[in-house]
Amino acid sequence: MNIIEELREQHIEGEIVGDATAIAPFSQDYSLFRVEPQAVVEPKSVEDIKKLVRFATAKKQSGEHVSLTGRSAGTDMGGGPLNESIIVSFTQHFNHIQEMTEGYVVVEPGVYFRDLEKELAAKGLLYPAYPASKDLCALGGMVNNNSGGELTLKYGKTENYVEEIQLVMADGELHTLKALDKSQLDAKMNEQTFEGELYRKLFKLLEDNKEIIAQARPKVTKNSAGYYLWNVWNGAVFDINKLIVGAQGTLGLLAAAKLKVLKKKKYSRLIVIFSKSLDPIPDLVKALLPLHPDSIESYDDKTLALAMKFFPAMVKLMKGNLLKMAVNLLPEFWMIATGGVPKMILLVSVSADDPKERDALSEEIARAAQKFPDHVRIVKKEDEANEYWTVRRQSFNLLHSHVKGLYAAPFIDDIIVNPDVMPELLPQVNAILDQHKKELIYTIAGHPGNGNFHIIPLVNLKDETTRRIIPEVTEQVYQLVIKYGGSITAEHNDGIMRTPYLREMYGDKIIDLFAEVKKIFDPLNIFNPGKKVGGTKEFAATHMRQA
Repeated sequence: MNIIEELREQHIEGEIVGDATAIAPFSQDYSLFRVEPQAVVEPKSVEDIKKLVRFATAKKQSGEHVSLTGRSAGTDMGGGPLNESIIVSFTQHFNHIQEMTEGYVVVEPGVYFRDLEKELAAKGLLYPAYPASKDLCALGGMVNNNSGGELTLKYGKTENYVEEIQLVMADGELHTLKALDKSQLDAKMNEQTFEGELYRKLFKLLEDNKEIIAQARPKVTKNSAGYYLWNVWNGAVFDINKLIVGAQGTLGLLAAAKLKVLKKKKYSRLIVIFSKSLDPIPDLVKALLPLHPDSIESYDDKTLALAMKFFPAMVKLMKGNLLKMAVNLLPEFWMIATGGVPKMILLVSVSADDPKERDALSEEIARAAQKFPDHVRIVKKEDEANEYWTVRRQSFNLLHSHVKGLYAAPFIDDIIVNPDVMPELLPQVNAILDQHKKELIYTIAGHPGNGNFHIIPLVNLKDETTRRIIPEVTEQVYQLVIKYGGSITAEHNDGIMRTPYLREMYGDKIIDLFAEVKKIFDPLNIFNPGKKVGGTKEFAATHMRQA
């Protein structure tokens, strides 16, 4: 009996997919990997998820290698939702907004963010921890990756907004997890249950290793590498969700999440800064941060050149008018013609409930920026602002869709360091990449307010030289980032791509603690194996897609 037949015997209400053609899309995400699963299950209910966990547990106990990997929209750039066994796909049925108030929303993992955003906007609300892929991604991936994006500078990442999580864990039961004070924690640890045992073991691990865990915390404002052990227990509050968020589904299957939402500011504005050099950017960022902008985003000269080259495609992405967009951008075309292409373009956004307050803040930011040798423009029309945001948000899609024969391969796509060292780090990263100009074309975009950059090379994955270069370049760039005290992933998480490099970033002792955490939650290793713990460079190399 094959696995499809065995799954059908579990009386699962949702669909069970075993046809090779139907499974094929689930063997890929937005990463450079391809991993073909044996089956895809689209659960209809929490009971279906429980049955899957119990099935995988029984198979593992009998010595068979069966595992479960949750998947929502499949936009992960590191191979997080890829698995050789069973994919649990949530977008078909677990796609409901269960509850919405002015303070929070309860969502299932298959809810697309674009749908939630529309519902929130209609009520004047905002969920600010969204990534650049906000038109494509879903909430399950956002929670499991601890997503952030253009508003993270002011509002923080997903970890700041998760109030409760409903998780089916290794005992095959649904657990509702939330922050506990000391008395609640003591009561929980006294329970003679699966959850009580989990809390006891986790609390002991954190207490016994308090100093080394504190020392291991990356000294950057954003980090998605490893398990966030330093976030769970502060001596007064024990919030297990700080560990679940960003764990990439390795500790259980997400059934729902309660997320805090905010009142959206009524008026916004964009200030665009064109910098001819990377050198002044750290001081520029320092000058802007005290003014509390919503975001400081950026893209480089290569991204701008890409947008110009595929200008009609940009217009199509915006559903705009070619002539109107060209007229709107005439000042920039003239600036480039007379002064050269800027090395980096910064997008600084502000918002307020009063238009006078917004205008005053915009002018203050422009004055601060004009102290540096940069061209500054306050963009007062929303459609013009959207053009700049489209370049920033859609650069990966342009690379992915419009360069024939090459693939946008995100393998060093999410590095972060202290903003002060950006002028030292980025030229060295460029030098590493420029050694392979024949094989790699790349762009740089990101969040300079946090020192976080996304570098996505274009490569020919059929070329053996290129396939050999990818791990070499990855190693060199990650070693450089670690040397400067940064993190190899600020937002995109580990997946297949970065899990093998966690030991280099954290050292043996912390990696051992990660393995112990995984064992506490998932002793049989049935949830998304090879992510966070146990991933190898060999697996990554042998599962790199060909095209």
